[in-house]
Amino acid sequence: MTASTSSPQPDQQPGRPPRGGTPTAYAVSPDSGEHWTVEGAWEVAPGIHRIPLPLPMDGLKAINVYTIETDDGLTLVDGGWAIPEARELLDRCLKGIGAGFGDIKRFLVTHVHRDHFTMATVLGRELGIDVALGAEEKPALDLLNNAGDLTENPFAAVLRSAGAHDVAEAWLGVGEDDPDLTQWQYPTTWLDGDQRIAVGARVLDAVHTPGHTPGHYVFAEADAGLLFAGDHVLPTITPSIGFTVPPMDQPLGHFMASLTRVRSLPDLRVLPAHGPVSPSTHARVDELLAFHEDRLDQSLAALSAGPLTSHDVAGHLGWTRHEKAYDSLDVFSQGMAAMETKAHLELLHARGRVAREETDAGVRFTAT
Repeated sequence: MTASTSSPQPDQQPGRPPRGGTPTAYAVSPDSGEHWTVEGAWEVAPGIHRIPLPLPMDGLKAINVYTIETDDGLTLVDGGWAIPEARELLDRCLKGIGAGFGDIKRFLVTHVHRDHFTMATVLGRELGIDVALGAEEKPALDLLNNAGDLTENPFAAVLRSAGAHDVAEAWLGVGEDDPDLTQWQYPTTWLDGDQRIAVGARVLDAVHTPGHTPGHYVFAEADAGLLFAGDHVLPTITPSIGFTVPPMDQPLGHFMASLTRVRSLPDLRVLPAHGPVSPSTHARVDELLAFHEDRLDQSLAALSAGPLTSHDVAGHLGWTRHEKAYDSLDVFSQGMAAMETKAHLELLHARGRVAREETDAGVRFTAT
């Protein structure tokens, strides 16, 4: 089992961002007046600071961790990736606001991907900090904590079902160590269903938003007009869909339904995990929904060539902001693209727009 392709990953995704947005690489955040990845503890609202922490080997460069001050200490939304550089930077930025690791009383983790979860669970175990995570992330942690029982990378079967057999073999050939289980301990608190969470004098609405992962949560503070959005609502990109093991049934359908739920909340300021603070959940959700409807139309149009696997359809689509050809992507991005395309085709099947057939080559889809 290879750590690079079996551990929950940071959010490298080949999908295109909705047109018209500022590229993540150039996005300035209004709280700092600087590029959103610039080091600091940037105040986004009274008592709330955004701390960008570095991500190695990831095109997004950073993850935003948010600190919420209370009379009893700090609650952090997400924890960062458990690497020495991120830990040192978090310590330095906390000192900049007169705090330290000993002041952290709780982590509210939006989802299980390692750039969000692993620093939280490491510090939680070391310092006795409560770590809360969505209950639907437990199967992923079960898989990681029983990695020795696996005979191959669990993504291989998902890739084969998408028709990406060569990609599956390439992923199997990546030789890395098994996941470091000190970074994949179970949380102390499972979030199950929507609930209200007191954070000092504040009240956060924890809203289950499956799609990017099965147990993803966002945290809304309606009184302050804020949404701690994790990877559910990102200002310049759309999160990876379909890139999870064990596989999630209808990940795109769940993601779009979750976007609609967030759209039903008051219009809030977006505090994203990646990218700059942004002014409107409503505007961004509308863009994301329109993007995926357009992608569904493109996927359906590709089936005019006849029955195709998800890998075949991905070859008809443009990828990244630059509309790159599928064959020009690196093998990791090809795998993510094939899985994301399968998520679109499975939703088209659920909508009655395509038929599907299991074959040795993978699931083939045909326009109806």
